[in-house]
Amino acid sequence: MKKARTAMPNEPVETAQAAPAPAAPRAAPWRDQAPVIGVVAVGGAAGACARYGAALLWPTASGAFPWTTLWVNVAGCAVMGVFMVLITEVWSVHRLVRPFFGTGVLGGFTTFSTYAVDIRTLTDGDEARIALGYLALTVCLALTAVWTTTHLTRRVAARVRRTGGTDGGGAA
Repeated sequence: MKKARTAMPNEPVETAQAAPAPAAPRAAPWRDQAPVIGVVAVGGAAGACARYGAALLWPTASGAFPWTTLWVNVAGCAVMGVFMVLITEVWSVHRLVRPFFGTGVLGGFTTFSTYAVDIRTLTDGDEARIALGYLALTVCLALTAVWTTTHLTRRVAARVRRTGGTDGGGAA
């Protein structure tokens, strides 16, 4: 008769393993993502049309400072600050609102790809100082816009919550 061996301390011990559970059926990832992709596409088209309209209304001459692109990007960042506070801290919204408006509309409206092309065009046209100023000003103003509108929207939302939706006498 064979004597059972005693395991040494810190030595792995073999244990019987249960058979793995059968894999749960997976939903087709495309089916779950199709509505999101659809609303991002529709929102992106709307935002890009708005941006194109702004470029038509306020065209930028070759070699000039691209003011329209700068203000479109700053405005889009400001709206994003308000929007994100409202949908994450104030309202309960449908799951497709954020991809439609945040990713689609505002992603199509703001144009950081054009920002990069503008910088390249300015540097290629020997306008390095304008390009550098545009590069820095856009980043500073865009970050300031999103921070400021986020902060102000939170303050307004807190005030509305405290006062029960009224300011006690007319205009806010």
